[in-house]
Amino acid sequence: MDLLKDYQKLEAPASAVTRNVDKMEEKCGNLYEAITIVAKRSNQVGTQLKQELDAKLQEFASVTDSLEEIFENREQIEISKMYERLPKPSALALEEFLEDKVYFRRQEETEEEESEEA
Repeated sequence: MDLLKDYQKLEAPASAVTRNVDKMEEKCGNLYEAITIVAKRSNQVGTQLKQELDAKLQEFASVTDSLEEIFENREQIEISKMYERLPKPSALALEEFLEDKVYFRRQEETEEEESEEA
């Protein structure tokens, strides 16, 4: 469940980059559909990373935190900084989409398969 290592391997840019929309359109035939797929995947990536970060930081939580302990916990700060250095979830999702690492299916296809099985 260590998504941090997986996402650090991706070559997603941390800053704004001009993209070739034709490549995105090639993947599913419709640019707007491609953008919707990337947006949904971006939400998934963001949620997964947040859950993983929360789980890692939960290890450092204690019931009686003093103010000094909070500022002195270097491991906790380093973990947080590693996640902050990652590209935004939208950049990660777009890179996954362009590398064909995202599985998607159209609602119409699912409905057709269900009606054929019945």
